[in-house]
Amino acid sequence: QVQLEESGGGVVQAGGSLRLSCAASGGTFRTPAMAWFRQAPGKEREFVAAVPWSGGSPYYGDAVKGRFTISRDNAKNTVYLQMNSLKPEDTAVYFCASDVRLSRDPSNYNYWGHGTQVTVSS
Repeated sequence: QVQLEESGGGVVQAGGSLRLSCAASGGTFRTPAMAWFRQAPGKEREFVAAVPWSGGSPYYGDAVKGRFTISRDNAKNTVYLQMNSLKPEDTAVYFCASDVRLSRDPSNYNYWGHGTQVTVSS
């Protein structure tokens, strides 16, 4: 059973940066696709970024392209989300997800972390 645990959320002023981490355990070789999603109050879960464990290029949601960077450390089974130039509209709970194939659709992911809150103040 794959388990995911996010960390690194917090409160930051607009224009600031945060780095989120997602530690994976329990058979990550079965679920090589890793992704970040976010969900703001009253809104649907939104795709942020995704990357495969074993090579291949990451891709990003339009709202974060050019500001956020997803990366991975295979030795630590950890995926990171570096968030720069943060805006108030980036405020949301950020979730890590994993499954066999990369997808922008959250319904295609069977494994999720509990989420970490990111709040960007104006």
